[in-house]
Amino acid sequence: MPYTSPSSAATSPSTTASLPPMSSGTGNHNDNARHERGARMLARVDGPAGLAVVEQLAQSFPDFARLLLEFPFGDIYSRPALGLRERELATVAALCAMGHALPQLRVHVHAALHVGCSPEEIVEVVMQMAVYAGFPAALNALGVVREVFAASGIALPLSAGGQADKDEAPSTAA
Repeated sequence: MPYTSPSSAATSPSTTASLPPMSSGTGNHNDNARHERGARMLARVDGPAGLAVVEQLAQSFPDFARLLLEFPFGDIYSRPALGLRERELATVAALCAMGHALPQLRVHVHAALHVGCSPEEIVEVVMQMAVYAGFPAALNALGVVREVFAASGIALPLSAGGQADKDEAPSTAA
C-alpha cells in the first residue's frame, strides 16, 4: 500500500512510497505521528533514494525499517535546533570517524549534497576528521566522497579551497 504524507503529498512526489507497516508498537496516535514525521523527514533528507532504502529493508526486516523512520528521522532529525545541512555535516563526520560504516557514509554524502552542503564543505569535514579519527578513516571516507561526487557529476579536484592565500588564522569577525 503506497504511503502518502497527508501534509506534503500534494507538493512533493518524493514523499509517496510504500513504507513499512507499523507491525509493532502500540499503534496509537504518537506512533503514527512519529512514523509519518519520520517518512517526511527522510524524504527531505535523502529524497526518493532514502525511501527506497527503507522500502527494501522493510521487505525483510519491517520492524527495523519502522525504527529507522521513527527514531532518527521522526525524533532526532525533526528537532528544530539544527538545520538539515548541519545535521548532515555532523553525520558525515561521525560516520567517517567510525571508520567501518562506509555504506552509510555513502548515503549521507549523497544526503549532504541533497540538503545543500557544498562539495567543499563535505571534503573539509572529512579532512578535519583526519585530526580526530586518523588518516586511515579520512582516506577511506575520501574514497567514498570521490565515488559519490563522480556519480553526482562533481569533478575533482575541487578548486584550491582550503589553502590558497590563507597563511593567517581564520577571522572571527562578522
